[in-house]
Amino acid sequence: MQCGTCTGSCGSAARMEHTPRQLWRMVQAGMKDEIFKSRTFWLCSSCYYCTLRCPRGLPLTDTMAALKRVAVAEGYTTDRKSAPFYKAFLDSVRKYGRVRESEMMARYFLAVKNPAVPLSFVPLGMKLMARGKMDLHMPGFGGRGKLDRLYRKVMELEAAK
Repeated sequence: MQCGTCTGSCGSAARMEHTPRQLWRMVQAGMKDEIFKSRTFWLCSSCYYCTLRCPRGLPLTDTMAALKRVAVAEGYTTDRKSAPFYKAFLDSVRKYGRVRESEMMARYFLAVKNPAVPLSFVPLGMKLMARGKMDLHMPGFGGRGKLDRLYRKVMELEAAK
């Protein structure tokens, strides 16, 4: 079944080289090189809308997350800005139980090692601060390593596969 509900549900589909429907078919066909050359799966925001609307109940969002993990594990992340962003996001969640945006972006900028990348975010940052959507103050919410045990258990389970 290739109905396309996932693509119609995806808010990021317009920016992807392959639609979620096409990517799902590529996974089924084992087109590993083509999948990992694209940035399609990196653009998945994990909103689960495609998974919730899929009439077959396919685990599309989980598949996108698995593709990200495989890409990192097998070194398909060179030349990619998405992999360090993904890692910085997950590290923040692991550490605090939620995302601390300012720290996450600082980690991301350090990881990409390109001074032009942080500069490209200045206009967006200024707009967000002007609208009160971003604060440079980092409140002390969550506990350090709040989700470490959960992450370790998931890593153990994935390694056992």
